[in-house]
Order: sequence, then C-alpha cells, then structure tokens
Amino acid sequence: MEERLKYPKAAPRGYRAMAALQDYVDDCGLEPLLLELVKMRVSQINGCAYCIDMHSKDARAMGESEQRLYELNAWRETPFYTARERAALLWTEELTLISQGHAPDAVYEEVRQYFSEEELVNLTLAIVAINGWNRLAIGFRSQPGIYQSTKKPLS
Repeated sequence: MEERLKYPKAAPRGYRAMAALQDYVDDCGLEPLLLELVKMRVSQINGCAYCIDMHSKDARAMGESEQRLYELNAWRETPFYTARERAALLWTEELTLISQGHAPDAVYEEVRQYFSEEELVNLTLAIVAINGWNRLAIGFRSQPGIYQSTKKPLS
C-alpha cells in the first residue's frame, strides 16, 4: 500500500496537538514499559502495522523481552505480566473496543485496585492517544518498517 499523505505536513497544528498529548502521556509518571505494552496492544487490536512496528522496536530498545511482546495478544493466557500490567491491558481492551462493552463497572473496579485516580486518567489518556495515532497511521497508510527507535534501555 502506498502512503496516502503526510499528515504532519498537511495539518501541522493538528499534529502538534497530538504530539503535545503524547508528550504529556510519556511524562505522566506511568511506567515506560507499561505504556509500550498499552501502545502495542491497542495497535494489535486496531491492526496498525506502522504502530506495531514502532512500539515493538521501542519496547525492545528499552529492555522489554521478546517473549512478552510475542505473547501480548494472549496476555490472559500467560504468567508473564504483573497484576498491574494485566489491569492496564484489561482497561486498554475495554476502551479500545468501547462499543462492545462500554467499560462496565466490574472492569473499572478491578482496574481501580491497581491505579490511583490520577494514574487511571493518565492510562486512559495513553489509550486515547494511541487509538488516535492508529487512526492517523491506518487512514493515511503510514509505511511500517522504516521507523528506527531512539529509546535507551531503562536502568
């Protein structure tokens, strides 16, 4: 597939607004690898090849294991994720697939056990951001494979 257009050039103010939201999310205090798992899972659900490529590269560069990345789409079936990560992935799926379940109270209460109110808002903003990026990348056919990570291993 050919790239349809370069959306940052076509609407630079809109792109800067999205980038500002992403900057906030990246600096909100949530664990960087947790955020990468969220970005990957949303991108898997939405089928965004560009974002899957980007966030798998970033996660690996930051020290994430291949095993956890490979098993992410089956996270419920594996022992590789912490309770907090599982809660984040559950919330990620509920909000990305919002029309299917409308984030029921039982899910909210489960997730709330692992995140403060501020963290839950920040996690939700992270999910909103990556869903937005997915729609831009899919809609305008951003080309996977060209992204090169500049992330550093976490200490």
